[in-house]
Amino acid sequence: MAHDSLPPEAREMQRIVYHRFGEADELSLETAAVPLPGAGQVCVRVAGAGLNPIDWKTRKGLGFAARQIESHLPWTPGYDMAGEVVAVGDEVTTLAPGDRVMGMIGFPSDGGGYAQYALARADELAIVPEELDLVSAGAVPLAALTAWQGLFEVAELEPEQKVLIHAGAGGVGHFAVQFALERGAHVIATASAANRDFLNALGVHEVIDYATMDFVDECYGLDVVLDLVGGDTGRRSLHTLSEHGVLVTIPTVTADEIISSAEAMGLRAHGMTVRPEVFHLEEIAELIEDGDVRVHVERVFTLAEAGAAQQQLERGHGRGKLVLDCR
Repeated sequence: MAHDSLPPEAREMQRIVYHRFGEADELSLETAAVPLPGAGQVCVRVAGAGLNPIDWKTRKGLGFAARQIESHLPWTPGYDMAGEVVAVGDEVTTLAPGDRVMGMIGFPSDGGGYAQYALARADELAIVPEELDLVSAGAVPLAALTAWQGLFEVAELEPEQKVLIHAGAGGVGHFAVQFALERGAHVIATASAANRDFLNALGVHEVIDYATMDFVDECYGLDVVLDLVGGDTGRRSLHTLSEHGVLVTIPTVTADEIISSAEAMGLRAHGMTVRPEVFHLEEIAELIEDGDVRVHVERVFTLAEAGAAQQQLERGHGRGKLVLDCR
């Protein structure tokens, strides 16, 4: 496929780039050629690009993804996107131009979601339910896959088990509480008082205000803890587990010390890194389509406002997800 096969307006695009690690002001809006799909790839006109904590941590040069890209700057961030297929490469038989798709793309070294057009492997993409607009769909893949894999692959959550989900109103958390409820678990979540009504509306059985209550005093004999906070919160959560319970901690920076603390107590704890998995994403899409899971987008920013969006994300304590409207 060549650029001259694209309509004139689709040969150039805007994308966010940073040339060095640093603060949010390193993000700049630049013009580039629309990328052409290679074998097994598709080019997607991006509608929504979801923001995730890994985005700002990588921009600051922190974590494993930063090690992957440090010799390949300048770089376009963004692992989450949804949009419409505009071109397909050789060997792609499952998708066609016009398909509405979402996926966790280019993880960890390619990224590319913060752009008007992005390349993705066809096997990374799921069809977006008609009930979900494409900007909101950009909020789904990475956060929902993190929740799904943490609960069902690593923790092996079963119906009627008791699970504590820290930061239950956040990007990963609001998916996790809904997945656990759908599985038939008894769901406890920590959150700020401002998010109590939000979590109650999702059906959470117990909400613990972390500012005024100590979850260690409130919880005991738990089967699963999904720790989305890490550090001291993760370590103290070990005291809430039953002897056969398991803690899954998501922040990689403190995972090793939490796992070591668990071993010293004769308990089980695991870290995890999310991975693209289209079969999981299709199951999640089905839950959204059936109305069993809803996607909460706290705020939508323009592509040019990516720096401000990352700053808001870095401040934390958000509800649901932040998304860039890349149209």
